Amino acid sequence: MLEDSSILNRFGVHFYNFIQKHAPWLHHPYYLLIEGLRFMNRSGVILGNRYYTQVLENYKPHLVFSVHDCLNRGYFQTARRVLGPSRVRCATYCSEFSGGYGYSTNWIEPSVDLYISRTETARDYATKLGLAPEKIRVRGHLMEPRVYEEAFIMKDRQEFQRETLGLDPARFTVFLATGGTGANNHLDLLPIVAKFAGKFQVIVVCGRNHRAFLRVNEWRKSHPELLCHVEGYCQQMHLLVQASDVIITRGGTTTCAKAMHYRCPIILNGFNGIMPQERLTVKFFTQDEASEVISRPGDLERLLKRWSDHPSDFRTLKERFCNLRYDEDPTLVIKELVELAREAATTKVVEDSP
Repeated sequence: MLEDSSILNRFGVHFYNFIQKHAPWLHHPYYLLIEGLRFMNRSGVILGNRYYTQVLENYKPHLVFSVHDCLNRGYFQTARRVLGPSRVRCATYCSEFSGGYGYSTNWIEPSVDLYISRTETARDYATKLGLAPEKIRVRGHLMEPRVYEEAFIMKDRQEFQRETLGLDPARFTVFLATGGTGANNHLDLLPIVAKFAGKFQVIVVCGRNHRAFLRVNEWRKSHPELLCHVEGYCQQMHLLVQASDVIITRGGTTTCAKAMHYRCPIILNGFNGIMPQERLTVKFFTQDEASEVISRPGDLERLLKRWSDHPSDFRTLKERFCNLRYDEDPTLVIKELVELAREAATTKVVEDSP
């Protein structure tokens, strides 16, 4: 919606992706700039209004469901104005793990009909920002169905490691992950893992960063002592997470949610600083020392050496990490959203009947 609606919105999305790959420190001024949208979109969409209105008129949805902080304020008011206030319901799924600096006020549109939080901590912060408590539900991660359906048992995991990834099920598997844009520190971290090649192996995903994919493959060829599986843009992250003992990733909510779901402890990548939206994830996972944060290669070396020399230290970390996990019913939120849409659809039928 953002990219297609206006040139300025498209630039903002591309600039966000650029600084995520090349200058994470710029996210702080960028975040403060984006916070200004709460003033601009108070009563309706300003940038991209024509496109958004056209989409509403063409599809006439009974439910407008936002999963992005910049698609709440103004968007719900415009939907009600175009479709009729009784003929559409509006809902938000906020993916943040906790509250504080980095939790955009653009998530909070007081007129929302249903606000879904990932955690109780994030729910409490939404209430602090002024959202009515009765509108909020805590419903977990909202992941695609196959994440819940394609869960390995131990035998499947070992076969996948051996037959599909070419790895050794007996070795400790480190997963070097990245987002779709491919921002990474793989070539800084691979030599560190290689120092422990007798006990450790690695899975590497490079996203859409083709240059990184080629460079990592070249590195792998010159270091045959380290078992290493490399992929570009990955459609099976949920399988790779299950095949791993620990994942190294920035504080992206989607990857961290999968790791949490599959009980795969997280090493949070803090190279070049932690971006505002990542701070909320870092804060959540480092509570009770349930995750580690690294900001330079030497941090990872010390960590792997400690786990190699004292495996019980890793087991303790994993236990703390798993204590953060909670069971969820992924069908519940779908039923609630469908019921919300049905309310609007039923109202429309009643109003249109003679």
